[in-house]
Amino acid sequence: MATINALFDDYSAYHQTPGNKAFHRLGIPMIMLSLIGMLVHVKLGPVDAAMILIALAELYYLTLEWRLGILMLLVSIGFYFLGAFIGLWANVALFVLGWILQFIGHKVYEHKNPAFFRNFVHLLVGPLWILNGFIPVVKR
Repeated sequence: MATINALFDDYSAYHQTPGNKAFHRLGIPMIMLSLIGMLVHVKLGPVDAAMILIALAELYYLTLEWRLGILMLLVSIGFYFLGAFIGLWANVALFVLGWILQFIGHKVYEHKNPAFFRNFVHLLVGPLWILNGFIPVVKR
């Protein structure tokens, strides 16, 4: 498995311009919040799909960098309750807007396809990269 530094280096290569970084700082949290908020409505017995997504992502995050994994768990729990509170249609709108921001950042500023087009794992790396930008745990 790749190290967190290797994943961040690869991800960063697709996010060099200030404009793209700014759009990602807005879009990625919007996507995370809204995806969790939508999945709250998918009940699977005593749990919902959001809980399962958070648990599976956390297993991966904790193996990469336990301190960032713990911080991401706190963020995910906050997003869980906020996403459940704001309702399904607001989450759908935020999800679409978040993705629009991602693609504007790549098309207008970066002039490169998103990193996850090449490596699907970057869909999980992106939120950690953004979190590490706000609260630097992994020194870059």
